[in-house]
Amino acid sequence: MKRVISIWILAIVSLGAMAQEKRMAVVEFSTCYLRLKPDYESPLETQELMGTVVEIVGEQSYWREVVTPQPYRAWCTDQGLVEMSADELKAYEEAPKVMFCDLYGHIYKEPSMDSPTICDLVGGDLLRLTTVKDNTDKTLNKALKGRWTKVMLPSGKTGFVPSKQLKLHKGFRSISMGEGSAESISSETTEAIIAQAEKLLGVPYLWGGMSAKGVDCSGLVRISHIMNGILLPRNASQQVKCGERVELDNLQRGDLVFFGTPATDEKPMRITHVGIYLGENKIIHSSHRVRINSLIPGDDDYYENSHRLVAAIRL
Repeated sequence: MKRVISIWILAIVSLGAMAQEKRMAVVEFSTCYLRLKPDYESPLETQELMGTVVEIVGEQSYWREVVTPQPYRAWCTDQGLVEMSADELKAYEEAPKVMFCDLYGHIYKEPSMDSPTICDLVGGDLLRLTTVKDNTDKTLNKALKGRWTKVMLPSGKTGFVPSKQLKLHKGFRSISMGEGSAESISSETTEAIIAQAEKLLGVPYLWGGMSAKGVDCSGLVRISHIMNGILLPRNASQQVKCGERVELDNLQRGDLVFFGTPATDEKPMRITHVGIYLGENKIIHSSHRVRINSLIPGDDDYYENSHRLVAAIRL
């Protein structure tokens, strides 16, 4: 009798564990559009890039509600995701990867520009390498030596990308709210972040956008850092809580500058916009389009909301 009870208890525990097991997936689309509700007419909340791991927390028809690392909770279609078991996800996460580093491109069926395309790519997309078995620098560097590199999508489909459009990906450094310091990002990385933002000059503003297909203000900041191995929170109101707060009269190149309304005795500070400081009273930001503006009144390129500058941080 005791043995029967023990087996029964073990069965209940096992079923409970299965019920609590998370549903995980990897983004398959180059740019996955995440919406407020499971409806194409619902507002765009944000975008996620190929290779990003998300948790599925809801389902309605072909829509999936996901929680992203940004962090964000929103809806996308099932075809933009590849659901994986725990073992499959572990293998995916440990696999050698490359990041697509141009603004826009394609995966080709064969190593030729004349070959049919499999899908499009945007900067920041992650792809598995198919020709290497380990993550050693020697092996990875060898994989990108040729003109073309064979890559694998999360679904297992394979194709070819020009090697010059790829760079090795060795993981992200995540800077969460309340963390970071003025010494945490090197001057070389700061310049690379600015250079990445400048590549997006002229790209139209898109609420919820975080790619060459359109960016909002915090999306520009986040993708410029992602392309350089750094993960920041998604929204400007979250980004202002990272790093070290700096005085507005002591700005340095690469500082993040925030606009909004200052705190009062009745209300906390409200952040509505963010940009990257370039030095010499210039910023790069996404407002109508990605552009460079001056903070000095009277300048031809004066940013009309410069008077709303309220905070700055240094990572």
